[in-house]
Amino acid sequence: MTLEDHVGDVLAKARGGWGVSTEEAARLAGLSLEGYAGLERTGECSRPPDWVALAVRLGLDAAKLERVAHGWLPASRDLTRWRELRQITTSEGMAVNCYLVWDEATREAALFDTGWDARPVFDLIAGHGLGLQHLFITHGHPDHVAALEEIRRRCPKVQLHSGSAHAPVDQRNRPNDFIRLGSLRITNRSTPGHAEDGTTYAIGNWPEDAPHVAIVGDALFAGSMGRASGAAFEAARRAICEQIFSLPTETLISPGHGPVTTVGEEQANNPFFP
Repeated sequence: MTLEDHVGDVLAKARGGWGVSTEEAARLAGLSLEGYAGLERTGECSRPPDWVALAVRLGLDAAKLERVAHGWLPASRDLTRWRELRQITTSEGMAVNCYLVWDEATREAALFDTGWDARPVFDLIAGHGLGLQHLFITHGHPDHVAALEEIRRRCPKVQLHSGSAHAPVDQRNRPNDFIRLGSLRITNRSTPGHAEDGTTYAIGNWPEDAPHVAIVGDALFAGSMGRASGAAFEAARRAICEQIFSLPTETLISPGHGPVTTVGEEQANNPFFP
């Protein structure tokens, strides 16, 4: 298991978010410009940078930043605990996650994003005897919706849900909406920043022995967050705090890239949230 972002990616995203130059970051880190550029590019450098000075300027938590630099990972999880949840990862230049959930009794299913390739989605649907009822889009970036047309062609009655203002009116998420999928209850939370239409979907009413689940797209990653800059960066951080970190700490965070994590683990370890 590896993180979507190494420590150099975290620094680059924070630096871009606040508009800090590479030269200033290198000076604060106590590194040459070449050495600092290498740190952002690979996550490694020949000697430790001044994590505290970097963190203060970039609005990061120094202890959490250093933890990521030293190899922090979220706890490994056996997703079979969530018996009706599957993470599907497809690759085409980059790996992207989508998620399939279903109700055990009714066999009604919902897909969250599509990834690059619909074949593994339909393999799961056929293997478990499911009927795909809903397709939820976390945001409209190409890697998350590449297989959208194929899915809609093969499942023409699937109901599409999106946060995009460009979607047909009857497909747009509305505040306080909820969708029933058998015994499951799916709600939406607006999490813009990385994408204007960014949406987190919270799934409740799981069996009592399993925490709830949040499908977050690219709003939040294990130890990092989606790229944004200026006002969008501030909006993204605010949305994560208000809409994702307000969920119970044991809630499973299912991101569009990288490993699953939890609200509690991100509150304790994500450098973007001092």
